[in-house]
Amino acid sequence: MASGFASKAKKVAAWGFTTVVTATVVLITVTVGWRPVLGAKSRPLTDRKIERTPERMARGKYLVEGVGGCFDCHSQLPEQKPEAGVAPAFEKKGSGRIVINQGDLVIAAPNLTPDPETGSGTWSDDQFARAIREGIGHDGRTLFPMMPYEDFRHLSDEDLASIIVYIRSLEPVHHELPKPKIPFPLSRLINNAPQPVKEPVVHETTERVAHGRYLATIGGCANCHTPKDKAGRPIAGMEFAGGNYFDEFKVATANITPDASGIGYYDEALFIKAIRTGHVGARGLRVPMPWWVFRNMNDEDLKSIFAFLRTVKPVHHRVDNSEAAGKCKQCNGYHGSGSENGAL
Repeated sequence: MASGFASKAKKVAAWGFTTVVTATVVLITVTVGWRPVLGAKSRPLTDRKIERTPERMARGKYLVEGVGGCFDCHSQLPEQKPEAGVAPAFEKKGSGRIVINQGDLVIAAPNLTPDPETGSGTWSDDQFARAIREGIGHDGRTLFPMMPYEDFRHLSDEDLASIIVYIRSLEPVHHELPKPKIPFPLSRLINNAPQPVKEPVVHETTERVAHGRYLATIGGCANCHTPKDKAGRPIAGMEFAGGNYFDEFKVATANITPDASGIGYYDEALFIKAIRTGHVGARGLRVPMPWWVFRNMNDEDLKSIFAFLRTVKPVHHRVDNSEAAGKCKQCNGYHGSGSENGAL
């Protein structure tokens, strides 16, 4: 009798364990996926070496100091926060800095200069390439998605090569930074983001709108100017409509769609002037809009970005940082003039 009971108990326990495991597998699969458990997708490194040419050096400098915005994170800044419409003064370009230091979360943009001890002096060309476009660091770890590799994965192979050539030419700076500290479960969830680039990436068109789309993508325009839901996903139908709120600076990103509530009243000249000067009329553009980076782009590229922005869907979404902040039913965020917006 006891033996029969024990046998049944084992069967029930086994059935229960199987049910729990099956349910867990299904839950993980349909929610976060298996990458947090198995690790990020990563391709093997190659021994490719990028040829250094004057053309690549010039193109790389243009991309790094312009639309790529590399020095905006990977350089040291004065302690005081920059004022609206005033460009910050970068120090020791490329040497990296701590960008987040909040208790259990510490993130540093690494030293990119070729210092062999604290920088990139020992990194291979393919380690650089994989980090920039695929989010896997030289040491195999998953890079925190503040590094915009999901945007940079669209960099053409030639532009990527040019960026690496220029970064390798920087003056070495000895600057030791702390190792990243990312709390669980965030440390596992970020493994979902990296995706290997296994096919050639080419960008050869000079057609203005298509070229503008390319530049806006690697420049992260949609990433900043599209509001996100609570899970951090872009809200469908709100592309480029602004409203992402940066609590540190008490400012939300602008609506840059061609709607009347966005930049519908801009012409090409006003767009270029705003980027060049950091001002729209008397109003200065506020951090985190990195106009001081984008102003290094040439007129033709800025015109292409503007041409592309004129083609995106107009979205009526009022975002005004000079007005009182309020709950927005449209993006579910909290920003200036938010209470004036209705639900989608």
